[in-house]
Amino acid sequence: MRWLTDVGPNVPGDIRAALISQLFGAVPIFAGGAINSVAIAAIIAYRLQTGLLVAWFVLELMICLARLAVLVAAHRAIRLHRPTPTDLHLLLSMAWSLSLGLGAIASIGSGDWLVAMLASMSTAAMIGGICFRNFGAPRFAGLMMLISLGPVAVYIALLGEPMLYIMIYQVPMYLAAMAGAAFRLNRMLITTMRAERENSHRAHHDALTGLLNRAGFIDALEAKIAQSGREGRPVALFFVDLDEFKPINDTFGHGAGDRVLRGAAERLRKAVPESAAIARMGGDEFVALVENVTAEQALAMGQRIVGEIGAPYQLDSETRASVGASVGIALSPDHGSQVAELLAVADGALYEAKSSGKSRCCLASIDLNLTALRRLQTGSKRATNETSVAA
Repeated sequence: MRWLTDVGPNVPGDIRAALISQLFGAVPIFAGGAINSVAIAAIIAYRLQTGLLVAWFVLELMICLARLAVLVAAHRAIRLHRPTPTDLHLLLSMAWSLSLGLGAIASIGSGDWLVAMLASMSTAAMIGGICFRNFGAPRFAGLMMLISLGPVAVYIALLGEPMLYIMIYQVPMYLAAMAGAAFRLNRMLITTMRAERENSHRAHHDALTGLLNRAGFIDALEAKIAQSGREGRPVALFFVDLDEFKPINDTFGHGAGDRVLRGAAERLRKAVPESAAIARMGGDEFVALVENVTAEQALAMGQRIVGEIGAPYQLDSETRASVGASVGIALSPDHGSQVAELLAVADGALYEAKSSGKSRCCLASIDLNLTALRRLQTGSKRATNETSVAA
């Protein structure tokens, strides 16, 4: 099953997972194909009423009902973030494809050419649906198409009816064309998904340090605050500003300043847990969001950030430079439950740390919290008034 659903080398894991999830499709789309194939089998069984064709109708009905049950269970598991019955879904899909082919053979062998035409046309039409519904895994789509129409071509060759021998040429060509289309569509889809992810990464990450940028961090902060509120877990926001960074740019150039920023970003990563969300907000300002920490743990972590970032940086083989780091800390829900509130309080704590002599850490207090929130409210009212005047 892994080989059948493999989409080729050098495909990121998240894209592979997305392609596999597409194999489940939507229930209405599945229902359209299933109703058609069961209806064709029912009509043929009703017309001829032979044991073989009635058995085919029963088999088709049972397979489609089983596929529907597995599909509904899979979509429920996806919503609940649980493992899906993927292998069973694929096995039932292949069983359905084989049932289509066997039904077409039984219909052709019945000698009723109206029935044979109806079954063959339905099976051929289903090949298009198989291709366009499953091209996320082109090998799997190719196998489904092969076991649907392949046996029909073999049966025609053994039937001894010269008028039908053209199908021995048509069926392989049709299968090859549809399989090729599945592989081409798969490559196009992977290229598109790569481009979308790259564009999303550029839109949410800082090009210099590889950290989240302001937009990406605010999205992460909103999600984390909402999650922590549901689960009752505290969140600590660290607002970090480099001290004496401008002289490095002025003395050694912006290239040296960029090296210091990249170094500071790497040290910040090491000073906080791997699960933390870290961003460069612009210039020499960084933020980190850490979940499930107490006020004492947050203060200890802030001191560690100050120490890590404050160590000297090697600019080249002969030159070293040092910067400091001031850190302001705000906790949610203690200091706010909204993104703007938490950022404002952390920024106020950072200002307090800088005012106290720089290269130190400050946890927001009640007074500081109130001051920051008043400043935030004043700024919001001012912006509202300016908008009203402009209007």
